[in-house]
Amino acid sequence: MKNIVFLNLSKINFDEKLNFASFKSLGSITKYDASTDKEILERVKGQNIVITKELPLGKDLISKFPSSVELICEAGTGYNNIDLEAAKEKGIAICNIPGYSSEAVAQLAITFMLNLSSSLQLQQVMIKQKNFTNFTQHLSVPHFEMQNKILGVIGAGSIGQQVIKVARALGMKVLVYSRTPKEWNDSNIKFVSLEELLKNSDFVSLHCPLTPNTKYIIDKDRLTMMKPSAFIINTSRGALINEKALIEALHEGKIAGAALDVQDPEPPELTNPLFEMDNVILTPHIGWKCIESRQRLIDLLADNIDAFIKGTPINRVG
Repeated sequence: MKNIVFLNLSKINFDEKLNFASFKSLGSITKYDASTDKEILERVKGQNIVITKELPLGKDLISKFPSSVELICEAGTGYNNIDLEAAKEKGIAICNIPGYSSEAVAQLAITFMLNLSSSLQLQQVMIKQKNFTNFTQHLSVPHFEMQNKILGVIGAGSIGQQVIKVARALGMKVLVYSRTPKEWNDSNIKFVSLEELLKNSDFVSLHCPLTPNTKYIIDKDRLTMMKPSAFIINTSRGALINEKALIEALHEGKIAGAALDVQDPEPPELTNPLFEMDNVILTPHIGWKCIESRQRLIDLLADNIDAFIKGTPINRVG
């Protein structure tokens, strides 16, 4: 039996609808809605397993963790918020929970594409502004089919693969850029260079982790490679895109628009120009927040911890 602590549970259980029955056999559970750095050091005392959700755990903090801490569980896919080297020096294992929200995030990315292809958001704004031009005259906003359009997917992990699957069902052709190209029994799915993907895609969707190598993978130069008619979609991590360069590209019409479930930083400043752009869709990092995804996350966390306790850790990243 282990002592387990959730340091910022409100990030996951914000509506208090999640069931923790899967944790009952694992040990003693302590739950905190949120924790400051000072509170973290107090709250991990005597704990064996620490669970966080996108909570920054840097070297200075981890170096002060007590020897009782054996495992840090990142309650999500990305773990760039945890200093892996600092944890290694302390002998603390790190695990994450990949795949718990693959379907939900993929659905959001596809929803963005469908919305952008029909200018749905812009049409709703026009109605609120009492502009009924689309009803009384010819359609005055872009509206096109998804079939035969080219989707560029950056990152072919579980979410990227799910996006590809749905995109193909819609009749889209897919270009993929990935560190580890995979075999697909489909002539309409091709692995290409990042430059080729950007130059040829009608939609570019980001599905790679945030690492030193992928930070600002989409910068000013790469935005200029895209078609003026293309859209960029990010449901992964905000810092994959240089936001300043993106805003400039959108203002200058170098790309047609963007749909961003993630920003840099989060939450964005309320004065951020992206809020005012008609060709931009912004959502507050909702991709993983479906009730089904969050319950799956809790249950997979319990599975990870159970496996660790039994000496057969899964999803270990550090």
